[in-house]
Amino acid sequence: MTTTPRVAIHYRRLPDRLRVYDQRVVLERDDVVITLSEPLDLDEPMTLDGSVMLERGSLAVWFTFPGAWHDIGRFHRADGLYTGLYANVITPPIMEGWVWDTTDLFLDVWWPENGAPRLLDEDELADARSAGHIGDELSKQAEAEAARLMAAAQAGEWPPPVVEEWTLERALAALES
Repeated sequence: MTTTPRVAIHYRRLPDRLRVYDQRVVLERDDVVITLSEPLDLDEPMTLDGSVMLERGSLAVWFTFPGAWHDIGRFHRADGLYTGLYANVITPPIMEGWVWDTTDLFLDVWWPENGAPRLLDEDELADARSAGHIGDELSKQAEAEAARLMAAAQAGEWPPPVVEEWTLERALAALES
């Protein structure tokens, strides 16, 4: 078994929060880098409408697209059950080697396994705008990206095929080979 590279993702949340995520690289191509989270250490499950999206011990397969204003996570519960897709609207990541830097733009798209895509956190973006944490231009870019993702999902054109192809099982198998 070969050692897989790891990436340190510096994930900023305006106005001044920074988290660094350490993830294993599963696949690197010019158009996408696929990473796998470490088992998550959450104090409380991440839920929406009473359904668990992530919980302590969950894994997520992440798809980062160079130059894109979003990334996509395939979310799973601790037992491996797939719960859905989660897209963060972000600034295009600066990907310098195995250290990346991006800023969260508040809006997210959640597409549960047995449901329709849904736009999340519009209130957080509005609050950040009101507080002066995000400017109008960047705010409008975030809204445009979220609207584009929602329209593409409703038209059956999103997510890209690579997201459907790279399941948790495939990502884990790739790390073992």
